[in-house]
Amino acid sequence: MDGLMDKYPFKILNEQINEGIEAAKQEAKQLLQDKDVLKLLFSCIDLTSLNTEDSSDSIRDFVEKVNELPEHFNFVPQVAAMCVYPVFAPVLKAGLRDKNIGRAVVSAGFPSSQTFLDVKKLETQRAIDFGATEIDIVLSVGELLEGNYEFVGEEINAIKGVMGDAHLKVILESGAIENPNEIWTASILSLENGADFIKTSTGKQQPAATFEAAYVMLSAIKQYHSETNIKIGFKPAGGISTAEDALTYYCLVKQICGAEWLNNKLFRIGASRLANNLISDIAEIENGYRKEIKYF
Repeated sequence: MDGLMDKYPFKILNEQINEGIEAAKQEAKQLLQDKDVLKLLFSCIDLTSLNTEDSSDSIRDFVEKVNELPEHFNFVPQVAAMCVYPVFAPVLKAGLRDKNIGRAVVSAGFPSSQTFLDVKKLETQRAIDFGATEIDIVLSVGELLEGNYEFVGEEINAIKGVMGDAHLKVILESGAIENPNEIWTASILSLENGADFIKTSTGKQQPAATFEAAYVMLSAIKQYHSETNIKIGFKPAGGISTAEDALTYYCLVKQICGAEWLNNKLFRIGASRLANNLISDIAEIENGYRKEIKYF
């Protein structure tokens, strides 16, 4: 483990983080009327329903709204994926008409990750067997904070090992990790052990996504790409509801990793309220007047 972190030393200063975030915020304000960028943001959404009261019927209704989105709002693209609990993977597979939409599920003891590794692997494998194409897991935050880095990395690697071609998003739950150095370590562990994306948060704990965590995570992705030439995706999630916040993450991605990351293969946004707000924002630019749209 020491050798791994020697390979990826943490060298980011707080001043660098603050300056980068301020620059991203300023650029985001200038993009609020750019409907093409707002449409791109919409195409990067992982439309999410992770509620205790979710049922097969409610998720079917949710899927149907996604299916009918082009009929109601032909000025926005489709979302990147739908994200639900693993038991609803068959509902996504049976119901989604657009096969380009990812069928994402949370797995491996989400949201706490506090269960046995064999249970995490089985839950993940069953979700894939029933149609999931993307898996979002939480790394073992408690073990990370205790310094059990090998355990954390080996667990991620073991889960990735049962996934075949499905994409793995590793959630750091960055709000539980106060030290930027530890967020960096969690990012590197995830990247080195099979993550196709790293994700800020579950949305079940506060704080959720933050620009500070995003800056560190994106810097780790950039460094990993410099070392391996492998592009890993980034997903902020939790509490992102306005176009301005989403645009700030967009600008951080562009600033740190580059414009080639600005697509839904490498950039996702975990959100539900954001979708309605972006539809409303784009419609206002298209039509010249404001009307709040609550479709989802």
